[in-house]
Amino acid sequence: MTSLPDATAEGRQSWPTSPTVGEREERGVEARATAPWASHAEWRESSDRENPVTVVTAQNADRLATLVPIRHYRMLASPFTFYRGAAAIMASDLAGSPDSAIQVQICGDAHLSNFGVYASPERSLVFDVNDFDETLPGPWEWDVKRLAASLVAAGRNNGFGVEANRSLARASVMAYAAAMKEFAGMPTLDIWYSRVTPSVLKKFAATKGEKKGIDKALAKARKRTSLSSLSKLAAETDGEFRIVAKPPVVIPLRDAPDLIPPSEVEEAVRVTFADYMDSLPPARKTLVSRYRVIDVAHKIVGVGSVGTRCLIALMVGRDWGDPLFLQAKQATSSVLESFLAPSTVGHHGRRVVEGQRLMQAASDEFLGWGSGPQGYQYYFRQLRDMKGSAEVDGLGYESLTDYGRVCGWTLARSHARSGDPVAINAYLGGGGEFADAITEFAHLYANQNEKDFSEFQQAVADGVVETAEG
Repeated sequence: MTSLPDATAEGRQSWPTSPTVGEREERGVEARATAPWASHAEWRESSDRENPVTVVTAQNADRLATLVPIRHYRMLASPFTFYRGAAAIMASDLAGSPDSAIQVQICGDAHLSNFGVYASPERSLVFDVNDFDETLPGPWEWDVKRLAASLVAAGRNNGFGVEANRSLARASVMAYAAAMKEFAGMPTLDIWYSRVTPSVLKKFAATKGEKKGIDKALAKARKRTSLSSLSKLAAETDGEFRIVAKPPVVIPLRDAPDLIPPSEVEEAVRVTFADYMDSLPPARKTLVSRYRVIDVAHKIVGVGSVGTRCLIALMVGRDWGDPLFLQAKQATSSVLESFLAPSTVGHHGRRVVEGQRLMQAASDEFLGWGSGPQGYQYYFRQLRDMKGSAEVDGLGYESLTDYGRVCGWTLARSHARSGDPVAINAYLGGGGEFADAITEFAHLYANQNEKDFSEFQQAVADGVVETAEG
């Protein structure tokens, strides 16, 4: 048994020490000299900037070739959807940009559509960041810029004017700064336990109509369970349910020889699932062992993720009134790893899971990771567990402003969990000048995104990039 450090005055000199609040504040203030607030407003396309179409298509090398055209088709819908799939482009653009050198666990892809509600282990709805494919330790400013620029892109998509879109971005950054000030004065455990519940979510709603809209969306989310998914994704055959084929979106592995030979499906599922079980703590292993796997299919999700291997497993516990859908999503290198220190975690599924647990106030009980016999790495989670997100392209100006504010607050909470809220708050000062700078950046980068989107459209028109509806 490891003994405690010597409690004598002499022994205490060898105890681990941490900086005082004053020293943490000083660090934040000093960081303004190396990364002045105004420096964050800067964006200009460099002469050696890599072609955006090349960056997007380079990600297709390890994707399923038959599904890549669907990814391109989804990105072609609008500049905003293109932005959703262009995290790799922005990562390259942010590399070398000014930052305070105060690192946190960042999402890496903190656009508006990567926030939403889901069920906590206590079966209560919470609102949080909900996509961590790119998560890595890095500059907190990168997440803030990605969020702010997504608001401008969304505002333009919804037909708002220049000043309205600037206001959207600024409101979100000011909410981030106000939240970080709040967290800087909180006890550590209070930060850790902070979460956005439905009652907190409605505090960000400015009108009664918005509050009713939130209630409606939450009621819809509560109905998105494995049991409700059973009738939508599966049908009964010979006394047991099987996942229904809806190509190209849903393809059972038994009908997907391009993915894996039918004779190898059972062994591949067994090996991958056994590896996933090894990642779980004992109590979770006991829980998952109460279910048996019935069927597995490939299911396309999202925009940027299309083409990666994404499997869903239909499982059953006590009886068919007790189904469980798990999702195993392929985890590859984060787009940030070319520009930041590479992950110290040897498994990318584990990188995603550990980043998620660090950033979220509450995480899925079934989170885990595993590798398949072909060497592909996956992270596991529930497919639908009261999940829901805002339809961003359907929000009016006031609603999008309030949504951006709650996303800004939530992002600050995630950063405060893994980083130093005292130092970040001291760096921000009142937040106004920093928010002005990020707002200008968001405007300029939204222009760049539209230019990149035009190049992508031209590549499609020229036949360089193939698309297929899906």
